[in-house]
Amino acid sequence: MTSPQHTETADVVLVGAGIMSATLATLLNDLQPEWKLTVLERLDAAGLESSNAWNNAGTGHSALCELNYAPQASDGTVSATKALNINEQFQITRQLWSSLVENGTLGAPSTFINSVPHISMVFGDDHANYLRARYDAFKPHKLFERMEFTEDREQIAQWAPLTMHGRGAGRVAATFAPEGTDVDFGSLTNQLLRHLGGRGVSIQYGQQVTTLERQSDGSWLVSVKDRLNRDNNRVIRARFVFLGAGGGALPLLQKSGIKEAKGFGGFPVSGLFLRNVDPTITAQHNAKVYGQASVGAPPMSVPHLDTRYVDGERALMFGPYGGFRPNFLKQGSLLDLPKSVRAHNLYPMTRAGMANLDLVKYLLGELTKTRSQRIEALREYYPSAEESQWELIEAGQRVQVMKADKAKGGVLQFGTELVTSADGSIGALLGASPGASTAVPIMLNLLTKCFPAKMSEWEPRIKELIPAYGVKLNDNPGLADEIMGHTASVLGIK
Repeated sequence: MTSPQHTETADVVLVGAGIMSATLATLLNDLQPEWKLTVLERLDAAGLESSNAWNNAGTGHSALCELNYAPQASDGTVSATKALNINEQFQITRQLWSSLVENGTLGAPSTFINSVPHISMVFGDDHANYLRARYDAFKPHKLFERMEFTEDREQIAQWAPLTMHGRGAGRVAATFAPEGTDVDFGSLTNQLLRHLGGRGVSIQYGQQVTTLERQSDGSWLVSVKDRLNRDNNRVIRARFVFLGAGGGALPLLQKSGIKEAKGFGGFPVSGLFLRNVDPTITAQHNAKVYGQASVGAPPMSVPHLDTRYVDGERALMFGPYGGFRPNFLKQGSLLDLPKSVRAHNLYPMTRAGMANLDLVKYLLGELTKTRSQRIEALREYYPSAEESQWELIEAGQRVQVMKADKAKGGVLQFGTELVTSADGSIGALLGASPGASTAVPIMLNLLTKCFPAKMSEWEPRIKELIPAYGVKLNDNPGLADEIMGHTASVLGIK
């Protein structure tokens, strides 16, 4: 294709103004300040999709309370391996945020992160025995040494009073991690982008990317439609493109035509939360209380009663209640799912669907739930909840990764997937949780894959921003105390 006469140029184009693009742009602008960066967002402001505070649970995912990160094996044992990896990633994120607070990039920590203990709570003998086994597997590790376990109801009532109000008989077990956090990723995203705008990064709203075409020199022609001014439609030639558009990244990745995108599909899952903003209730609960997922439920549907801090106001959320809509973005098209089906991903998607019929059954059950049934689920965690105090809100769309698998034909993956071209000229992030909490290590991984020749030059600066870069804190107790103590002090984490 011949380049149009009025083609703009950029070193890097980032599609989507969410936490992922904001994080990558922050790193690149610091490491290579002379590069021209352009952020394109189809909506009218930043962080309105999955990064918006009410579109996610705000959990600083560090595997302190999320039980799905430590499944029990058939022999009854529990491994801390996956949980440790996720916690290590969040420690990297904490280090960058701390550096950005100290250098003035970010404002007061309380505007985006607050100390909220993380609690796992389960009911009945089998689940209580599992939680004890999980605690025993976690406690010896440095990153989980502060965790406590109890079956004492009075102790649980001190940790999370609302969960014990009016609770009947039966075995209850809980773990408590004081270093847990609540994060307003929408506020964080907007702060990062405002700072970048002040440093010359071009951040453009109402701009929808329609096509991507790779050129013979390895650059990309990014066609952009101005949703407010048709006369401003244009093409941007970029040396590197990042697709960080949440559920919208998959269709754009498919349009790129890179072979690495073959076999990928997506399955959208929507969610609803109950929200309570009554100060007399919210003041009684300062914790994120996670339970066990229902059979067939995706990990993102683990029930949890959460303290939230959004725009300085405290609220409670309970959910999520799963649902299904075929759009890949909350403000997307109902045709997103059918239009994403290709010859190369039809078989993997079909095989993944057949292997996850329990998920389909779960979603059908969730779709037919009445308000009274949703309140009943809430009362398992907050027995004395008053129905009139809770409003139902719609959360963001999550697109779970479906991909080809040699052994199974296709698998449904609950997590994130970084897809990059062999030449490193384009990268995309697919998937969901723990997503935002691990944005920093994911973007560092992207830099390693897409800019290998620059990493030796960039590494000294990366280590200034992230002092324990490349080091496992769990294996270095002294360094862990130093780093975690410092980031906790800077960010106001207990």
